[in-house]
Amino acid sequence: MLKSIKVRDYMTRHLVTFRSDTDLFTAINRLLEHRISGAPVTDAHGHLIGLLSEGDCLRGILSGAYYEATGGTVGTYMSTEVETVSPEADVIELSERFLRGRRGRFPVVEQGRLVGQISRSDVLRAVKEFAQHEQGKHVTE
Repeated sequence: MLKSIKVRDYMTRHLVTFRSDTDLFTAINRLLEHRISGAPVTDAHGHLIGLLSEGDCLRGILSGAYYEATGGTVGTYMSTEVETVSPEADVIELSERFLRGRRGRFPVVEQGRLVGQISRSDVLRAVKEFAQHEQGKHVTE
């Protein structure tokens, strides 16, 4: 039997994160360097306060070019309305949230603090393991 199908067991724990006062171009360089499309923004205590996506970065660069004032900080362009998930959430239920929405990942928050992130590929891995386990259980019965 699978020991768990909780988000905690499949989430990524080591994340690229930003602070709201991080320079926008520094953030863009880190996204490109790590080949990721976005990252959580936290305060000094590790509390999630937003997300910075490639789209947010593009908006920052384009508005800066339009107003002839390039740059700025992550806090100016990040999205502050962020859907999160608990580490205790069920991965199967989370897969349904992925199917209903267009998100590729959710920050995992416990008691207000960012503890990880779970992506579609993490959930796919979990669901595959669950399905293989269930298939194997029926074969041996």
